This record gives sequence, C-alpha cells and structure tokens, in this order.
Amino acid sequence: MAYRCSICDKGPVSGKSYSHSNRATNRVFRPNLQKQKLVIAGRTRTAYICSRCIKSGRAVRPSR
Repeated sequence: MAYRCSICDKGPVSGKSYSHSNRATNRVFRPNLQKQKLVIAGRTRTAYICSRCIKSGRAVRPSR
C-alpha cells in the first residue's frame, strides 16, 4: 500500500527532527490516513483517505 490519500493525493514529506541540543536528524512526516468505505464511480470501495478529507466532506460515504 502506498502511503498516500486516495482523494487529495497527500503523501509523506521529509523533514528534520530536532533534539534538545538542537541536533537535527532526518525523519518522515506521514499523513493521518484512515481506512474508509467510499462511493467511487457509483460503487462502494474501501480506500485510505486522510483526516482532512474526512473532516472537509470531500469523502462521500455510502448511505446505510
């Protein structure tokens, strides 16, 4: 599974982690992905989407 949102295509980005002594080490910032059932092209599919897409309403959930 690619660590990427199915809707907005948000993925991991690299950056630095700073210790108390201000020493920098490389690290990866990953998006907060959640497994959800979505309506994609009229069918219910399971996809990994980020929490921002869930909160903004871009993810169309199937009706119960």
